Amino acid sequence: MPHPQKRLCGLLIILCPLSLHCSRVPPEPCHMELVNKTEVSEFFLKGFSGYPALERLLFPLCSAMYLVTLLGNTAIVAVSVLDVRLHTPMYFFLGNLSILDICYTSTFVPLMLVHLVSAQKTISFIGCAIQMCLSLSTGSTECLLLAIMAYDRYLAICRPLRYPVLMSHRLCLLLAGAAWVLCLFKSVTETVIAMRLPFCGHYVVSHFTCEILAVLKLACGDTSVSEVFLLAGAILLLPVPLALICLSYTLILATILRVPSAAGRRKAFSTCSAHLAVVLLFYGTVIFMYMKPKSKEARISDEVFTVLYAVVTPMLNPVIYSLRNKEVKEAARKVWDRRQTSA
Repeated sequence: MPHPQKRLCGLLIILCPLSLHCSRVPPEPCHMELVNKTEVSEFFLKGFSGYPALERLLFPLCSAMYLVTLLGNTAIVAVSVLDVRLHTPMYFFLGNLSILDICYTSTFVPLMLVHLVSAQKTISFIGCAIQMCLSLSTGSTECLLLAIMAYDRYLAICRPLRYPVLMSHRLCLLLAGAAWVLCLFKSVTETVIAMRLPFCGHYVVSHFTCEILAVLKLACGDTSVSEVFLLAGAILLLPVPLALICLSYTLILATILRVPSAAGRRKAFSTCSAHLAVVLLFYGTVIFMYMKPKSKEARISDEVFTVLYAVVTPMLNPVIYSLRNKEVKEAARKVWDRRQTSA
């Protein structure tokens, strides 16, 4: 004779479909299967939403820094184009750096400012992919361009007689064009690989932008291919250019020490130390972000470091590289005087 508990279970199974009060919730495995098939159409950028006081502080600060970045870098590009005396390799690369800084900050700062004062912090899937690709491309290009600029300064100071031949206009165009094209191709590849991963209905990005490492933490598939590409790109664009920059400035400083004039040495040391400060700030924060051990846990320090290299550094570049430069200030004054005269 069947056990009473078994008879009761069998009766419940028969009566359950007939009862109006019977639960229609599917079993847990079926529920998980439905979630896994859910496609993500937009992402929620969490950012600093857990820190309302920090959001109120960051909005005026980031707004002011973004405005300075736009005005300072636009002024450098305009002056270097309008003044014929600045049509040299050094100012050609400075103009490229200024354009990069404008493009880089504009990929995410305007949206970040909107999210700092709004409760709606979403971005579409396509918008997230475009933002990721553009920020990766411009940030990677800046890594290469800083190394190219250090090499240009090495040739100008350590090989002054052969400098016009070694750093020709054609070579300048080739170096800058190669940096832009190669980094764009690399970034498109990394973005396509990352955004083709399944996200299983997860859509909360623990960042204020579609930063690729933050987005990869949401993937429920195998991210090893994407991580290999990111590691290879990080090695090629971080330690290698940084080593070339350090080598160039070491040789530059060795040459400066042989300058007999004390005033000349002070001026050269001041310029090189300012340049190195920007380089170390940019590379130090980027290396911390992309070459540290990966963790699934989101940290507020990651976003703070992103603000440092993505907002602060582009604002400092015009001040460090150009606005302290006597030639640039003189050229800017003459351009302004010509505009006033023509008006």
